[in-house]
Amino acid sequence: MSVKKSAIISIVGKPNVGKSTLLNQLVGTKIAIVSNKPQTTRTRITGVVTKGDCQFVFQDTPGLHKPRSRLGDYMVKVINDTVTDVDIAALVVDPVSHIGPAEQELIDRMKQYHMPSVLVINKIDTVKNEDLLAVIAAYSQAHTWDAVVPLSAKTGENCDILFEEFEKFAIEGPQLFPDDMLCDQPERQLVAEIIREKMLLNLDREVPHGTAVAVEQMRERDNGMMDIAATIYCEKKSHKGIIIGKSGSMLKQIGAQARTDIEELLDTRVYLQLWVKVKEGWRNNQYQMRNFGYENE
Repeated sequence: MSVKKSAIISIVGKPNVGKSTLLNQLVGTKIAIVSNKPQTTRTRITGVVTKGDCQFVFQDTPGLHKPRSRLGDYMVKVINDTVTDVDIAALVVDPVSHIGPAEQELIDRMKQYHMPSVLVINKIDTVKNEDLLAVIAAYSQAHTWDAVVPLSAKTGENCDILFEEFEKFAIEGPQLFPDDMLCDQPERQLVAEIIREKMLLNLDREVPHGTAVAVEQMRERDNGMMDIAATIYCEKKSHKGIIIGKSGSMLKQIGAQARTDIEELLDTRVYLQLWVKVKEGWRNNQYQMRNFGYENE
């Protein structure tokens, strides 16, 4: 069946509510990194799902937060640009009845632009059904939603209902992406993000938030194996030592975990080499941020 309509959906919310987990669940494969640390997502990631005659284009965004660096300013700008240029905004929230400043700011923005909006109450697998009533009541007082969908991004429960709601706002027109396309990110960027995810999972406190990853080389051997060389950049010499670890133990652990996911992504064996270098203050340096893909010209 040929695609006859499409819907562009922005997935927004405060940090750590499960936006990237939801995107991965909807697309059916891992295209966005996930960790329990806030501000894991730094830029806009587009996931594409083609179902029948409808194509859904999902845009995952960084969590809305108070920026403390040029990188933080860029992340907030990504949210602002995404919310204003889509067919539907999906606000993802935790199953609690309190509406925080980040959620209120996003709701105000939806009202300002008079855009179709869907409330997605995530993590329903962690609460009782009766507890959801208070959450729905609180958010219903704050805004008139076009749909409210409680779901679990982790298990996939009710994600089919979310697709049904999104399709109601699809617009007739030409196909936007090829049928087999799942993500707009190049393989190098996905590999870099996987490496960064493993740092978020293994390193404590502020260290991983001051890192960036640059994939210097991706070369396929005659036997199909992929050679990948990547450099991890951090802001302080002390952080370099933490990332490398005693006798290189931490770097080996990060590399081993990353290689497993990269092999699944590329569907081939991978030989991964990692180096660590210091670039002091890169998060406030426009030129260096641009080199890492975090700032537009």
